Amino acid sequence: MPLTFTLDPAVTPALRDGILGLWTDVSNAGGSVGFVPPVTPDEIRPELVRHFAAMAEGRTRLLVGHDEDGRVAATAFLTRNTHRLMTHWLWLYTVMVHPRHQGRGYGRDLLAAAEEAARGLGDAEAIRLTCRGGHGLERFYASCGYKEVGRVPDAIRVAPGDDRDEIVMLLPLR
Repeated sequence: MPLTFTLDPAVTPALRDGILGLWTDVSNAGGSVGFVPPVTPDEIRPELVRHFAAMAEGRTRLLVGHDEDGRVAATAFLTRNTHRLMTHWLWLYTVMVHPRHQGRGYGRDLLAAAEEAARGLGDAEAIRLTCRGGHGLERFYASCGYKEVGRVPDAIRVAPGDDRDEIVMLLPLR
């Protein structure tokens, strides 16, 4: 059964807890979403609060996918670039699909919903995202229409002696 996507849902305690659980489970499954396992919800909470603050200020939009049981199964955040000369494209970040749902095409569905949301903003010309090298994520994003436009070698230090490339991907909307 497909996920049901909502752009800019009301932030309720259930949504907050659902995203926090999703982020924790994705991180602990080895997902490249800003943390290295093992991680606890208490470690992730301050970052989620920063995301919510950006939403409250109108700088960030939240896209949430719920599964057939109403649980948070996927998320992505869209934000405009704040540099005055680059406001024509958006950042897509904290792109997550719960491990129990991976392999069902929900990641593609999430990216398609994010593209639709970006197009709905009217003036966005592209979506930009970064991903961590070493997981093959760039191949997944490329299969969804994104193009690798930059790479910073060893920009992400996962652990001492384990540095990964930061890969910049772009999806033109026009």
